[in-house]
Amino acid sequence: MELFVSEGNPHCLKVLAALKVTGVQCGVQFVNHEGKTYSMCLTCRYLFELNGPESSDQCNQWLEWEATILQPALLRALHLAVLQGKGSEVPKVLQGPLNVLDQSLAKGSTAYLTGEAVSVADVVLWGALHPVLSVSSLALSDHKSVKAWSDRVAAVRGCQSAAQKVLQGKGLEAMKSYMQKQPAPQSRDTQPCNGERAVSEEEMEAAALIWSKDLNACSHPAEKQHPVMPQEGNRNVLITSALPYVNNVPHLGNIIGCVLSADVFSRYGQLRGWNVLFVCGTDEYGTATENKAREEGLTPQQICDKYHAVHSSIYKWFQIDFDFFGRTTTEKQTEIAQDIFWRLHKNGFLVEDTVEQLRCENCQRFLADRFVEGTCPHCSYPEARGDQCDKCGRLINAVELREPQCKVCRQTPEIRSSKHLFLDLPKLETQLENWLERSTSSGDWTANAKQITRSWLRDGLKPRCITRDLQWGTPVPHPDFKEKVFYVWFDAPIGYLSITANYTNEWEKWWKNPHQVELYNFMAKDNVPFHSVVFPCSLLGAQDNYTLVSHLIATEYLNYEDTKFSKSRGVGVFGDMAKDTGIPSDVWRFYLLYVRPEGQDSAFSWADMALKNNSELLNNLGNFINRGGMFVTKFFGGCVPAMELQQEDKKLLAVVGWELQQYIQLMDKVKIRDALKHILNISRHGNQYIQVNEPWKKIKGGESERQRAGTVTGVSVNIACLLSVMLLPYMPAVSQTIRDQLNAPQTCINTMLQGPGTFVCALRAGHRIGTVSPLFQKLEADQIEALKKRFGGQQPAAVPAPPVVAEVKVVDGSDPEKAKQLAEAVAEQGDKVRALKSQKAEKAVITAEVSKLLDLKKQLALAEGKSPEPAPQKGKKK
Repeated sequence: MELFVSEGNPHCLKVLAALKVTGVQCGVQFVNHEGKTYSMCLTCRYLFELNGPESSDQCNQWLEWEATILQPALLRALHLAVLQGKGSEVPKVLQGPLNVLDQSLAKGSTAYLTGEAVSVADVVLWGALHPVLSVSSLALSDHKSVKAWSDRVAAVRGCQSAAQKVLQGKGLEAMKSYMQKQPAPQSRDTQPCNGERAVSEEEMEAAALIWSKDLNACSHPAEKQHPVMPQEGNRNVLITSALPYVNNVPHLGNIIGCVLSADVFSRYGQLRGWNVLFVCGTDEYGTATENKAREEGLTPQQICDKYHAVHSSIYKWFQIDFDFFGRTTTEKQTEIAQDIFWRLHKNGFLVEDTVEQLRCENCQRFLADRFVEGTCPHCSYPEARGDQCDKCGRLINAVELREPQCKVCRQTPEIRSSKHLFLDLPKLETQLENWLERSTSSGDWTANAKQITRSWLRDGLKPRCITRDLQWGTPVPHPDFKEKVFYVWFDAPIGYLSITANYTNEWEKWWKNPHQVELYNFMAKDNVPFHSVVFPCSLLGAQDNYTLVSHLIATEYLNYEDTKFSKSRGVGVFGDMAKDTGIPSDVWRFYLLYVRPEGQDSAFSWADMALKNNSELLNNLGNFINRGGMFVTKFFGGCVPAMELQQEDKKLLAVVGWELQQYIQLMDKVKIRDALKHILNISRHGNQYIQVNEPWKKIKGGESERQRAGTVTGVSVNIACLLSVMLLPYMPAVSQTIRDQLNAPQTCINTMLQGPGTFVCALRAGHRIGTVSPLFQKLEADQIEALKKRFGGQQPAAVPAPPVVAEVKVVDGSDPEKAKQLAEAVAEQGDKVRALKSQKAEKAVITAEVSKLLDLKKQLALAEGKSPEPAPQKGKKK
């Protein structure tokens, strides 16, 4: 056996290093660049397997990644550095692949890519990267794990001498002659004018090689065993979704911001072979629950029981696949929250202070959080709560509100003093900043999560009150504060722990195991400070080896059409209404994920939902999958025909494989909306492939044309099978339907998304498919218009008609029952006026509604036994 290598050819470095590392006896001949060529990766694998076992699946996945992802990027980088003198642009070109490699190495526990011994994957990747990593001026040293791994491989016997022989000590300059003979690479960041991405011969051959793999050699997906526990040697991923308030029905924005996004990532992680635990539950303590109980004439516990069932039903309909959906009103919550409290107390991270609070003398109670509303001192929003402004997002103390009102009786509260306990955030600030530096640099934190956290730290942290003067909450165990409960934002995140504890008694293996568990938190942006500052400080201060968040995923806000969701005004779709529209939950999931507010606020639009359903689902995705299946049924008796791949087919396989790789890279980074576009791209490529090849015509032709029709049909149904797997996190019911129609083998589920992506021929020639039928239905214009009107707040509000003054019965100068009804009417009409102003409605319309509001206020004053004339305003003198 003899090897032919050439100086300056970077591919030859891999082979020469493999020869040295394996010790295989073989002659080496140096030739010019036009000499004999062969597949370098296959040769390296052959050399390793001569004296050792076959390459593992993990090894092969890295080799595929090197050929399809790393090599195209390296070719562009070398072209820039060697021929154009633009070395400064190399880090940008290689950033994506190096990030993938760096993260994999950082998360692994072994010295090399696949274990404690150097493998063919290590040698091939090292040989590919060594020419650029060894040049300090290219500034690639940021990837510390890659650098350390590269140094370890370079120290293996024979690697450095191989580099010396190929590069002759000249570095990149030695490659100039070789690079001049290579075609200019097509940038992946730009598309040619015809919209197609350039595909190299190497990519086509690599794609065809993957396609030919035997699916049956892959292991069957294991059924999930409960309770799910961390596993040694596996990637253990703990996923939490922000706990929804129990006291209300979630709208579409709540669903996409938390539970749906987390569900998609959880399902995806299982497809990737990760060990995933997904927990959530209802947040049941606090003022919001007490308020709701008062409104409905129930006890807080009855409210919690009622709405916990409502939440569970909604999430079940949306196919949110929690491993456990619990609640915070449990003994475990009290036990764990009080334990953390005592640890913070023992470690000196709690301080006492007397604070001024608003007290309603009429209700004989302090007004915590949502029991008081007023004008925000920062942005002048008129409906700010006693703990936070929903408009500007700033946290506030209730005493800072301008023109405060008790939400129960609408009286003006007074300022009184009360003793409380505070979490000493300034004392924990250094620990927090050190942890944040590590977590945000190694984990996937969304840009808004980082920015919001930085804004909290910018001006220095201040002590944060953790107690409240309420009855409904986790009791504070300290004897001096026995009449108080924990503030919900100290207490609620501990719900993640207690919910897990109600799932398994061994909950600490998840929550006190930071070296083995990766924690993903999903939420909307308004919840970020509590998950990135307050809760981590509680756990850091407890000093009990708690698992802290590794990846904080925050969405922006989803609006409804051109306004906000409002239950009281009948504006927007809420979770319990979606199923009554007749639109399947998978279509709701698809559209919410399509418009997921990842980088900026987005809006739900009925017209756009219909457009996306009819164009993307019906005409693009559904049309492609249905056509392939129908061709098998109609032309080939329900059995997949034989396939003889031509260059055109291999090119399609490479393009589809590239889209799959992009999908995986984006999903790994929790770019859920962007990844969805690559699924739709694949079906577009498939539709074009069918349209160009016209199998319905070729099936009527000669032998070669019928064979061509068979190949196109077979490739198409296999792409449909791949799409069913990629769709599973987004549209689980549709995914299952596609696999049922194709009678797809179960092993395809855990094969396609392994490594960088593995598009294999899952449906071999002779495979019998099931019954094919359309996947989606058209949303008609009149149907959409009716739904838009139904949820647009245009229907008459269920508000009592303003009573005539003369008919108001006043007993002792007041009528409490009538006052209660009118107070609700005033609130409803006030919402309507504010909505009209925010929508910039015509002045005449606003004036008419303001007049109604003033009339209602007069009726309310009379019912309360007051003068209907407005009282003089205080503090307005000039």
